[in-house]
Amino acid sequence: MTSLHLHATPPGSPQPITRLADLPGLKPSLRMPVVFVGHGSPMNAIEDTTWRRGWQKLGQQFGDSAAAQYPVPQLILCVSAHWLTRGWQLTGMAWPSTIHDFGGFPQALFDVEYPAPGWPEVAQGLVQVLQQPNTQQPLGVDNLQWGLDHGAWSVLQPMFPAATIPVMQLSMDYSRPVSEHLALGQQLRALRERGVLIVGSGNVVHNLRAMARGVADNQAHDWALEFDTLVSRHVRSGDTSALASLIDGGPLAKMAHPSHEHYLPLLYTAGAVQPGEAPAFFNEGFQMGAISMRSAIWG
Repeated sequence: MTSLHLHATPPGSPQPITRLADLPGLKPSLRMPVVFVGHGSPMNAIEDTTWRRGWQKLGQQFGDSAAAQYPVPQLILCVSAHWLTRGWQLTGMAWPSTIHDFGGFPQALFDVEYPAPGWPEVAQGLVQVLQQPNTQQPLGVDNLQWGLDHGAWSVLQPMFPAATIPVMQLSMDYSRPVSEHLALGQQLRALRERGVLIVGSGNVVHNLRAMARGVADNQAHDWALEFDTLVSRHVRSGDTSALASLIDGGPLAKMAHPSHEHYLPLLYTAGAVQPGEAPAFFNEGFQMGAISMRSAIWG
């Protein structure tokens, strides 16, 4: 049986980053909020909807003026329902591409670009500080394959239309237990003290097969309303264990999420919340009766 040996860093090599305080670029800051956004249909990115106006209003709360509630983020770290990988990864390119990961929509939607920069130096540092839950292995860095998918840019463009704030995405390993997604969210908590705005983008309820076109925004299937109410109750109480276990809760959860990738970003944001931080909900309602647009901000 072979044994493993730890070797010292060769002379002249960059020292590994083991503490958040040693990350390059990010400066200590007032604590940034955490945001979960229900993104719904990609068309919300170009249509004047209630949801888009809610994202615009949220973005107006960040700024340098005395009227702003929060400072401008140094970095936006987005966890989108639409980037699933084996193992967790961070985008590490200097200029992430705008990914149009959908089909059957008008050309105007494919023409949207969100040219926000990345931050390669910070990405390289973050993957040394963050660990993949239960394995203690570092996260991977994707410099080529991904970019900003519509779960990220469709909500960030209305919030921060100038696209000047660096953005990186954190992927999700869908093969891992739900509890590990919550655990990685808890690791992100300390980034809020370094100017990082954490944005989870998914949906509290997401069942495309049950959508009903022409339904008003305040109408939904009974099972969708029930699941949305349960989630809001656990978010208000700060019961992250209940939030994590809810997705495994039997037939109701299966109706709300035939597959649960749109639920997982909520766990990252809930994990990044400090004990006792109360949420403020916005964009409450449904699209086509089966997609909850409920969104929340903490801090």
